[in-house]
Amino acid sequence: MKKSILILCVLLMAAIPSACTESHKTPPELDKPQPGPNPDPKPEPSEGKEKMLWFDAEANFQRFSTQAGIIAMLDKTQEAGFNKIVVDVKPVEGDVLYKSEFMTQATTIGSVNVADRGWDYLQFFLDEAHKRNLKVTVSTTVFPMGMPSTRQGPAYRGTTWKGKTCMQYKPEGMVDIKDDPTKVAAFLNPVLPEVQEFALRFIREIVTNYDFDAYALDYCRFPDYQSDFSEASKEAFEKYIGGLVETWPGDVFTYNASGERVPGKYYKEWWEFRSMIIHDFVARVRKEIKAIKPDVKLEYWAASWWGALYANGQNWASKAFRPLTDQDAWSFNSWCSINYHQTGFADQLDTFLLGTYLPRVYGPDDGESIEYGINRAERFLLNACTYYATVDCSQKTFDIEEACYYCLKRTAGLMVFDIVHVINNDMWVAIKRGIDRYEAETATE
Repeated sequence: MKKSILILCVLLMAAIPSACTESHKTPPELDKPQPGPNPDPKPEPSEGKEKMLWFDAEANFQRFSTQAGIIAMLDKTQEAGFNKIVVDVKPVEGDVLYKSEFMTQATTIGSVNVADRGWDYLQFFLDEAHKRNLKVTVSTTVFPMGMPSTRQGPAYRGTTWKGKTCMQYKPEGMVDIKDDPTKVAAFLNPVLPEVQEFALRFIREIVTNYDFDAYALDYCRFPDYQSDFSEASKEAFEKYIGGLVETWPGDVFTYNASGERVPGKYYKEWWEFRSMIIHDFVARVRKEIKAIKPDVKLEYWAASWWGALYANGQNWASKAFRPLTDQDAWSFNSWCSINYHQTGFADQLDTFLLGTYLPRVYGPDDGESIEYGINRAERFLLNACTYYATVDCSQKTFDIEEACYYCLKRTAGLMVFDIVHVINNDMWVAIKRGIDRYEAETATE
């Protein structure tokens, strides 16, 4: 999800004292909790399509270390025309920003240290958002539990997660992901039952203890094609195919002299297996959330370039979509099994957050345009769930006004990523123009 921010983090870690976080100085008196009056009862949400702004925990860690900082940005968010926010409370580092009985509070990310707040970060966001008639999605990364670039996070503390982080199969051999500083996160292995149960535990805790509108799964996937090749994943794969894998991992793929993958006999079945792991986990999450609070919606963010996401186990399409008969089947044939469509999890979602993080708005034949990404999603989702186009505004030259207008016009809602970019690029006014233009048009229809 946080592709733009995390790539920047890796490149600048040594030079900038906070991974993708601006220095945000606040007068000392504002560092103290500002209790204020008790919040009013949660008001009725505003009508119209949801217009969401994402509040990334890592990139805004220092900015939102004070209540005053949160209040100021929520005011700006409301003024810009948004009616919903996404509050990230578990960044890839693995510690959390809510009151938990078993998770460690996040006080350090990168080189930024935040003293114990003395107040509940998530609850404060909820109270202040509700005062402003803003709906709230709570988001967590699911499988990351540390940052290899800094060796911070639960994966690097104690022995709880020893042997449970992903084992990567690279040209040079097997490498534990937590020891690979080129990776953005130390992922736990999604195949392991104990890992899935751990994730379900913090999801249940948040849904049980807080009042909000939706829960968004982020990083609910495998890291990439190199993971996971542990013995546990081998055994689970053998159970899935109903037979033994004689040569491991060569029967999945090998590497040639150039470091390129050479498919083995179970190449296609392997990607199907991994996608089914994620499918089944998403289904479990939905069941758990709906059992606790049926009205809380399940949301999921993934990139719009579906054809590359088999490497992450992310089949966000409808089960009714048949990749091998699609107009782009030529690009899927090398990895897509006959039964891959059965791993589609769109029907498990209330809302899919379509990651059209692309540089141009228009271009039906331009694979780097939002229009192209939305057209593709229509073919792949087949009305299995509601979906919102989401945009990345990290580049100053990006036409955020037109993107907001077009995403609202074409899909059921809008999400802008991330508030740090909106601030840095001063895009508040342009966003409001795009939202207002769409709403003015629909008001006259």
